[in-house]
Amino acid sequence: MQGKKQEITIQAILDLVKTYYPDQDSLDLISKAFKYANEKHKDQFRKSGEPYIVHLLNVAYILADLKLGPKAIAAGLLHDVIEDCGVSREEMVKEFDEEITTLVESVTKIGNIEFKDEKEYMAVNHRKIFIAMAKDIRVILIKLVDRLHNMRTLQFMSEIKQKKIAAETLDVYAPIAHRLGISEIKNELEDLSFYYLYPDKYYEIAHLVEIRKAERDRQVLTMIKDITELLTKNGLKFRIFGRSKHLYSIYKKMTTKNKRFDEILDLHAIRIVTSDDVSCYEVLGYIHAKYRPIPGRLKDYIAMPKMNMYQSLHTTIVGEEGSIYEVQIRTEEMDAIAEKGVAAHWRYKEGNKYNQERAQKEIEERLSWFKDFGALTQESKDADEYMDILTHDVFEANVYVMSPKGRVIDLPNGATPLDFAYRIHTEIGHSTVGAIVNNVLVPLNTPLKTGDVVSIRTSKQSNGPSEDWLKIVKTAHAKSKIRNFLQKKEMDDRSDTIEKGEHLFREECKRREIDDKELIGSKRLESVFQHFAINNINDFYYAIAVKSLAMPAIFEKLNIQQKKGILDSFSLERMFKSNQSKKTFSKSGIRVSGVDSMMISLAGCCTPVPGDSIVGFITKGQGVKVHRTDCVNIKNETKRLINVEWDEERKEGKYEVKLYILAQDRSFLISDIVTIINQCKAGLVAVNSTVNEDKITASTYLNVVVTDSEHLQTVIANLKKIDNVFEVHRAQS
Repeated sequence: MQGKKQEITIQAILDLVKTYYPDQDSLDLISKAFKYANEKHKDQFRKSGEPYIVHLLNVAYILADLKLGPKAIAAGLLHDVIEDCGVSREEMVKEFDEEITTLVESVTKIGNIEFKDEKEYMAVNHRKIFIAMAKDIRVILIKLVDRLHNMRTLQFMSEIKQKKIAAETLDVYAPIAHRLGISEIKNELEDLSFYYLYPDKYYEIAHLVEIRKAERDRQVLTMIKDITELLTKNGLKFRIFGRSKHLYSIYKKMTTKNKRFDEILDLHAIRIVTSDDVSCYEVLGYIHAKYRPIPGRLKDYIAMPKMNMYQSLHTTIVGEEGSIYEVQIRTEEMDAIAEKGVAAHWRYKEGNKYNQERAQKEIEERLSWFKDFGALTQESKDADEYMDILTHDVFEANVYVMSPKGRVIDLPNGATPLDFAYRIHTEIGHSTVGAIVNNVLVPLNTPLKTGDVVSIRTSKQSNGPSEDWLKIVKTAHAKSKIRNFLQKKEMDDRSDTIEKGEHLFREECKRREIDDKELIGSKRLESVFQHFAINNINDFYYAIAVKSLAMPAIFEKLNIQQKKGILDSFSLERMFKSNQSKKTFSKSGIRVSGVDSMMISLAGCCTPVPGDSIVGFITKGQGVKVHRTDCVNIKNETKRLINVEWDEERKEGKYEVKLYILAQDRSFLISDIVTIINQCKAGLVAVNSTVNEDKITASTYLNVVVTDSEHLQTVIANLKKIDNVFEVHRAQS
């Protein structure tokens, strides 16, 4: 598939602009921009060997064909001079003006910034483009046209670059063209991307279309002739013609709807263009009176336009010879909007600021999603998060619901009233307590359908979102807002918990008649919490408050004699008849100060490994059981805890640990988990996996063998990288 070859001159562009912008000042501006770009790019060539100005002329011509204004066309000619020719912003403003310079800057790719990886580069680059788009729609129109001509000449790139650029085009630029209603650009971008990404499938479908072309054309011409006679006899004025389905849309229907090529109904497609809305319905009436319509296939997009402003009547009928035809009926204005989208409906009145603001407002009124898009763009700070929102919440949105006041909100499939609430406003989402859909009170996890009227109940007494809400919402925007709320709440709660822990520690010092002011901040206390693998005083207080660090263990380490009820080293010596000066360690690699001839074993409930913060628990008849300090089974113990430590001189051992994995249920999940365990050189003792009640996720318990906590963390980190894995942590028996 070769790109469209067309020799474009500056005169051809000026002649085209004259048809809708005939004033000389506009033509002079475009001529000046061409001369400036031609001079700056004079020694630059494309991969095809053509002078670089050829690309810029093609971009400008397509913009003129879309009937954009002279400043947008000038920006199209100049859009690479800042990036590729070293032209400064100041020079651009001096030569042209602030408006054209801002357009050029907005279209220019990111430069001279270091990124971690290609994904981050693309995310930041796209976010810059779409932030500019939210302010001025011309930016994305220029960018789309720039990408279109690059795709037409992609054959001169290496295969790796072809696939990379084609994938980005299919994922980002084609969906934006669709959302803006520019179907002629969207269709070409999709077909070109399809060709480079899946050439075998492309040729297969192209061949299927071609071998049926003669018969299909004959049938369509026959039907056009019959409909023409029918409508002419009834005195209607119209244009009628056949249209072909573009190849990627056929492929997409075959894959997403699991249909064979022969089952795709609208390969026989006819379009009828009339003068006004009433004539559209009149044409529909005559066609249905003569031909049998297929039930459920009538769609009225005139009364209920799509979110990209598309309007038309669609019906599917059975011809007299038994063939099936999709018929589209629309007005001339609707036909122009269907092909050129926002560019056909609206022309920038370039000039003063008032007209610019009014033009942008017209866009927001016509494209209701665009206002929400602008808000999402400004709210999202993280580039990766923004691209996630853009891809899932904007590109995949095809459910249209309304507020009681008639505001239309577009959401992706499966979206719930909570998604709707967060799209209206973040605070409304946070304070949601109920939802009414079509005058019926419904659960917050109810999937919404196109046409639903949604009302949100809020309460000032609401505690805000919980973690369960993350399982309910479908949009990346709502998930981001909920996570931000929960993180802030956790930070606030942590601050309160730290304060509580400090109070408990000071009270314990007071009870033991210890000067807390002298102790807090001393090296002595610092060495204590570092012994328990705690990094700072705030984490120390937090551990005390949540009972993951026991008071007796702290004061035992401080070698402070407790007044009552707490076992000290002398008590232990008497109990076990041992010499206090000795240190012993068990096969488990644990040292116990001042105790000998004692059975020591690792607790099976929390399975500690070297590197974990640990404490000993004196059992009745089973010696000392060693637990992690955060083990739930000892959190309420105060009297039977002793200080223990890992034997640093012991050679590498093997320790069994139980892990829990929550993941989306899918084929080969266990296989992927086992592969990662082997790659991390860990042992696998047991695996137990079950599908959860939601029929979507699976819970998996693993018993793995590791050498220490660092080895364990490596295993956990790699398990988290497996596709569709949501959560990995140590399990408590």
